[in-house]
Amino acid sequence: MKILAVDDSMMIRRIVASAASAFGAECDGAEDGLVALGILEKEPTAYNLVVLDWNMPNMNGLDLLRKIRSTEELKHLPVLMLTTEGSHLAIITAIKAGATAYMTKPFIEKDLQTRLLDCLGLGFE
Repeated sequence: MKILAVDDSMMIRRIVASAASAFGAECDGAEDGLVALGILEKEPTAYNLVVLDWNMPNMNGLDLLRKIRSTEELKHLPVLMLTTEGSHLAIITAIKAGATAYMTKPFIEKDLQTRLLDCLGLGFE
């Protein structure tokens, strides 16, 4: 399992990596959507999940999500939005754009682990 954590905060990328490592997944990071898009286009089958912040410089998370969903080689990728954008409208917008799941910051790492596993199809019902 390999996860791409896309967030302009290095601390959040590290927390996602820590949560992923708890169940044996690897995690790479990208500081914005533009960098992440380059990584994903270079290796479209390398990742099993993208964890995506909304508010980032260069390319925001919603724009990256839309690009992922409109790219044939990437559209299958599960995407977990992990963001401070917690309004009902933001959540609906992201889900309509194709987010697999949505989680707001701040969060508890154990809850993040559960959500990661769910998005990867490894969770328990």
